[in-house]
Amino acid sequence: MNLDITQDNLYLILPSKVSRMAEMLADDNDISIIDAVKQVYASEVYQRLEQESTKQWHLGPVALYQEMRG
Repeated sequence: MNLDITQDNLYLILPSKVSRMAEMLADDNDISIIDAVKQVYASEVYQRLEQESTKQWHLGPVALYQEMRG
């Protein structure tokens, strides 16, 4: 079994990171989870996260959220 992360399978690990980031954003800003998810997906951090070559997927959701709040 091939366990390498590639651009073709990166999408499999992103939802859990986005979900946790959105929860933290919603809690910190008293906004709906839907609005928080939209903000995460619109962020520069997510743009880098969805590119395997940046290796941002190595980071956990807390580190990614802190970078997004940056």
